[in-house]
Amino acid sequence: MSDPDTNGKARPLSRRQLQPLVALWPYICRHPGMVLAALIALVASASVMLTVPVAVRRMIDHGFSGANGGVFMDKYFAMLIAIGLVLAVASAARMYAVNWLGERVVADLRAQVFRHLASLGPAFYETTHSGEVMSRLTADTTQIKGAAGSALSQALRNFIMLTGALTMMFVTSPTLSALALAAIPAIVFPLMAYGRAVQRLSRTAQDKLADASAYAADNLGAVRAMTALGQEEAVSGRFAAAVERAFAAARDRLLARAGLTAIAIFLVVASVVGVLWFGSRLVISGEMSGGRLGQFILYAVFAAGAMAELAEVWGELAQAAGATERLLELLAARPEVRAPAVPKSLPSPPVGTVAFSGVHFAYPSRAGVSALNGVSFEVGRGETVALVGPSGAGKSTIFNLILRFYDPQLGSVAIDGVAAAEADLQALRSRVALVPQEVALFDDTILDNIRYGRPDASDAEVQQAAAAAQADAFIAALPQGYATRLGERGMTLSGGQRQRIALARAVLRDASILLLDEATSALDAESEAAVQRALGRIMQNRTTLVIAHKLATVQRASRILVLDQGQIVEEGTHGELLRRGGLYTRLADLQFSLQAAQ
Repeated sequence: MSDPDTNGKARPLSRRQLQPLVALWPYICRHPGMVLAALIALVASASVMLTVPVAVRRMIDHGFSGANGGVFMDKYFAMLIAIGLVLAVASAARMYAVNWLGERVVADLRAQVFRHLASLGPAFYETTHSGEVMSRLTADTTQIKGAAGSALSQALRNFIMLTGALTMMFVTSPTLSALALAAIPAIVFPLMAYGRAVQRLSRTAQDKLADASAYAADNLGAVRAMTALGQEEAVSGRFAAAVERAFAAARDRLLARAGLTAIAIFLVVASVVGVLWFGSRLVISGEMSGGRLGQFILYAVFAAGAMAELAEVWGELAQAAGATERLLELLAARPEVRAPAVPKSLPSPPVGTVAFSGVHFAYPSRAGVSALNGVSFEVGRGETVALVGPSGAGKSTIFNLILRFYDPQLGSVAIDGVAAAEADLQALRSRVALVPQEVALFDDTILDNIRYGRPDASDAEVQQAAAAAQADAFIAALPQGYATRLGERGMTLSGGQRQRIALARAVLRDASILLLDEATSALDAESEAAVQRALGRIMQNRTTLVIAHKLATVQRASRILVLDQGQIVEEGTHGELLRRGGLYTRLADLQFSLQAAQ
């Protein structure tokens, strides 16, 4: 396999050229019935084809002589019709079976890769662009579909044809066969060398396509900003340039594959012509019959055709190997945060306590910059604690560590008295509900967007959660109510409506610890009042940590932690902190003076 380097991209795998395709075998073996059907059809079609030259030899040597030549010819032509029927049925069965396998393998592979990607956590996506990941998940798996289906079966069929044809060539004429075999190294070695170049170019082409996809995903994801700033032409130009680079890489790959095919065909044809010239001299001298030479010619054509097709398939397999290699890199990536082998049980029922003890932390992408420096605090059951401080002080980092998106480099984080690193990940996160500043909504119904907080919830439970979040009124006013689709990122809703959907998710999750990250920062007065009423109901009997720049929203907190440069510099109630005249007082004075100026 390979491991991601410090730039977040995996290093190339040092493997033999087609070795990555071996990783597809477990996926193929999941469907033994279809594999057996494909093999039977493949062997049947190849075997039937290999009987044709024998029939042709007997027809030439015996069908054109003797009194019963007409009857003999009729039987052989009838037999050829039967062979054609068997060949047609076997080829159709092979086509269906191998393409079914290709589609099935790709579906299974995509599902597994996505499941693995979902488990890698935020740390992985700090250094890996989601657009590149999507390119691998779609374009690369499409490349693999051809290899897992038709390309592998064609390679196997042509290998059988080549082996059978070479065997029958030796049976027909050892002398001519020896001459033909002498030409094989001159054909095979150039193809193998060229195939390596095709694989390298294929990987480069896929990487260029991934870069273009990542750029498109970035800008289409921010389409409003792009349009508002009038960057449509500039963005389109840069994407066109990225596409051109991808096209240039694909063109180089196609040229290499075309060259591979041309070299293979020329070498095969030249060697066959030379062998046939020698065979014609044997017929003229009477050392070989015309029918036997015809039989040898057909087997030589079969062998040459099989080798030419193998060269073509080799290029396809090399291209698919490059795509498989890239997917293996994703599957080889390991999450920074993992559940312990034997996790400690969290207390039941949940307590709702949080404790930080001497926590030092720096994000993997900024290892030299500390986000938290020796942070220690405790939050008791049912307590509301506000986190206040300038941007970059470490407030959101505290939330990230509570949810165990990351582990601290020093110190510990405990939930309900159990160290987060020692608890089961799913059990720990089930006790925490997050209401983020920017709500993640999906192109689905409102019902399913709220149910995202707890997928097994009933419709009635979803509606109760929406009512608790004061979202039921605006939902009922929509044309299709809870069945209304939100569109991409929920852009059809206002900021306050999106925030109340997030609150409904938190209610539905029914977690003992509630994390509110700037839940009302971007709302107008009316929307903020509605969200604050919903928060008042939701925070009851829950341990709540609140991040807010608006100091008015934290005045009701039982305790306020003031952070600056990754450290807790002040702690107390709103009134206590104002009397101390420290950082909190300066923040409050600045904010209240701005409000007065407005």
